[in-house]
Amino acid sequence: MEPNRTVRVGARLAAVAWMAVIFGLSSLPGSSVPGKYGTLAHFVVYAVLGALLVLALPRSDRPWAAVATAVAIASLYGITDEFHQSFVPGRVPDVADWAVDTAGALTAAILLESARRIVAGRQ
Repeated sequence: MEPNRTVRVGARLAAVAWMAVIFGLSSLPGSSVPGKYGTLAHFVVYAVLGALLVLALPRSDRPWAAVATAVAIASLYGITDEFHQSFVPGRVPDVADWAVDTAGALTAAILLESARRIVAGRQ
């Protein structure tokens, strides 16, 4: 496999594994969840997912399409995550959490694509 394909496959596996981590964290009962860093935790966890998804998607002549697709996938996963929490004791779905999830994915995806462009411009 050429390096770009290897990176994409590894990123796909890492993204799926990270989604499993998110699912596991969302499965913790409400009394087990530390509340002090809730919003920041949502942002960071989904920023990692957004970055992994950008790396997992094939590059094309429209790199921002990969960013949009990565953010859409992360945002949709955030919706399922919030729905999942409705079945966990002491947890409730929250639209604000989903918005922070999406913002985290969007921020990381844009930063990663911007960094890629800067590096590519230097070569």
